Amino acid sequence: MKKNKKTHIMSGVLIVLFAGIFLLISGRFLYIQATGEIDGVSLEEWAEDKRTATYTLDAERGKIYDRNGMTLAYDRPSYRIQAIVGESHTQNEEDPLHVTNPEKTAEKLAPILEADENYLLKQMKEGIQEDRFQVEFGSAGKELSQETKEKIEELELPGIKFTEEPIRYYPNGMFASHIIGFAQKEDNAINGVTGIENEMNELLSGEDGYISYERDQYNAKLLNPNEVINQPENGGDVYLTIDQKIQTLLEDAMTQMDEAYHPERMTAVVMDPKTGEVLAMSNRPSYNPNNPTDVENWYNDAIATPTAPGSTMKMFTWAAAIEAGVYQGDEWLESGTYKISDRMEPVRDHNGGEGWGAITYDEGFTRSSNVAAAKLLWEKIGPEEFLEYWKAFDFDEKTGIDLPGEQSGNLVYNYPRDKISTAFGQASTITPIQQMKAASAIANDGKMVKPYVISKTVDSTTGQTINEKTAEVVSEPISKETSEQMLDLMESVVSSENGTGKEYKLDDYSVAGKTGTTQIYENGRLLTGHGNNIFSFLGMAPKEDPELMMYVSVKQPEIEYDETGSVPVSFIFKNVMQNSLHYLDIEPDKEATEHIEPVQLPEMKQQKTSEVRDKLASHGLNVSVIGSGNTIKKVSAAKGDELLPGDRIILITDQPEMPDITGWSLRDVMQLADLMDLDVEPIGNGYVTTQSIEEGKPLKKNDYLGVELEQPGSAAEESEETNDDTEEAEAPNDTSE
Repeated sequence: MKKNKKTHIMSGVLIVLFAGIFLLISGRFLYIQATGEIDGVSLEEWAEDKRTATYTLDAERGKIYDRNGMTLAYDRPSYRIQAIVGESHTQNEEDPLHVTNPEKTAEKLAPILEADENYLLKQMKEGIQEDRFQVEFGSAGKELSQETKEKIEELELPGIKFTEEPIRYYPNGMFASHIIGFAQKEDNAINGVTGIENEMNELLSGEDGYISYERDQYNAKLLNPNEVINQPENGGDVYLTIDQKIQTLLEDAMTQMDEAYHPERMTAVVMDPKTGEVLAMSNRPSYNPNNPTDVENWYNDAIATPTAPGSTMKMFTWAAAIEAGVYQGDEWLESGTYKISDRMEPVRDHNGGEGWGAITYDEGFTRSSNVAAAKLLWEKIGPEEFLEYWKAFDFDEKTGIDLPGEQSGNLVYNYPRDKISTAFGQASTITPIQQMKAASAIANDGKMVKPYVISKTVDSTTGQTINEKTAEVVSEPISKETSEQMLDLMESVVSSENGTGKEYKLDDYSVAGKTGTTQIYENGRLLTGHGNNIFSFLGMAPKEDPELMMYVSVKQPEIEYDETGSVPVSFIFKNVMQNSLHYLDIEPDKEATEHIEPVQLPEMKQQKTSEVRDKLASHGLNVSVIGSGNTIKKVSAAKGDELLPGDRIILITDQPEMPDITGWSLRDVMQLADLMDLDVEPIGNGYVTTQSIEEGKPLKKNDYLGVELEQPGSAAEESEETNDDTEEAEAPNDTSE
């Protein structure tokens, strides 16, 4: 009986316990059923989230154009390869959607991807062992071209898929690289790193969108997927003041001199002195933004590397003296050496201090006399008054050009020798763009303009202009009369028998300019020896009404003993300035020794191929006819455009075929690609040596064209003539206190 009593008690306890647990669990289920929540988490939302896939819709990065609408930077498609190794993706064994044979797949992919076969196999096997859905192949499987993708697709390997992703592409290669800069992919987004790509990154980037929908376990949309689409906002477009033709002239000339003289540095800027628009800017060393590896110089030296300007500074010293009313050009002085006290080392003229005897101040400018400059500052203008003109020309501040990384120079003006040396371009430092800004006052009736490279920004979707820049006159440091007198003096530097700039004469245009030779110090020690200087020239043309202004500097060129540093500088200046003025249709102001008449193009579309070809060729144009058709359908230039003899023009016939493009420049290839909508992949720089499409093969839209380019063997084979009457380089003059 006792046992039965205990049994009843325990049974009662268990019944109560189990009833409590049942009620607790039932209550919990009833609560969940009624509220649809667990720990504050909505089960409906949780389930929705689990079966909802969300993908980013990439905004297209804006394009960068030159002033005439030529594309300088844009996004082009590339592909990332994936190997699907999860068997669950396959629903029909007869049509497998996953990798069924990793060994064969690795063997087939390795030569096309130029990857190690064992590495590919290891990636796939590890993915299978770890029950992953898909695997990738590192850098070997990224940024694949259309051609590579098509080769792999032809293998029909199960489980191999591709994802399209954009990469930033620069069709001209090494071209205004320090201005345009480059952008690269970071955290699944393309971001600007340098240049305009960095400066205008926010505008160019736009804003990504997204798409989300509910799916099943096989990633297929449900019948009612609750799809949400937020469209991306594409980035805006940026138009630069750069002119592709003038920039091309500059790049080609600098490349030739780089190969011929191997200088340490080169910098050049072409600007419209009336507006401040930079038409071309380049430096050496430079780089190809499509492959920015082993870059020797990230700095845009034209705006970011202040140096002592050398004798180009004298144009501002003379301008200050004229503007201050203390200048008498016919006043005589004794050249050679000059010192203001026995404690100060004398200033010497650049011919070793010999001078030229008694000369006038006008002749002192023509001959680039350091003594004349020193006497003007110390005896005529006065050091404190000169400092005011230094500031009036804005040498004490940045120009405000719309490029990242600008630096201003450094005024060294503590001791008497520093002050005197500043008058002829030693001791103190400024940048090339600061010189260009200041010189615009001389070229522009005393009005100094702010330099800029961004012409306008445009909404890429609507085509509406967002912002457009115009010329900005920042001040008038000198009068119109002073600027006119300075132009006369600067012309004498080039045209006079005694001028230091005789090599800078142009055939068709008068030039006003000033030569410069800058000393170089390393670790506090002045470098000596032939060529151990920075040689420069700042010139403008035509002299009476300058339309273009150009600065060129070459640091430590490897010149022969009988050569001067002006040889590479003058080659760049003359080739770029003469051809640019003709290209811009600027009327020559002197009788030409060899006038190059531009060719105005007639109507060509829908005309007979043979007639158009013969007519253009008779004017000296380099005519490339694409195909064997009898009618012209497309042309690389429009009716009324002007080309110079020797320029290439491409005529697309009604039966287009691939031409032999060996020897073509990359720009010519890109013109052909634009006309035919070809997918071009260039490798290297220079001129075409091989092409992937055989000559004579019919061309159609979206055909892939791979080209390999190489630089010419030797730039020293250039057939330019050098003037025997070369400029005598200014000798070093110690500027230390």
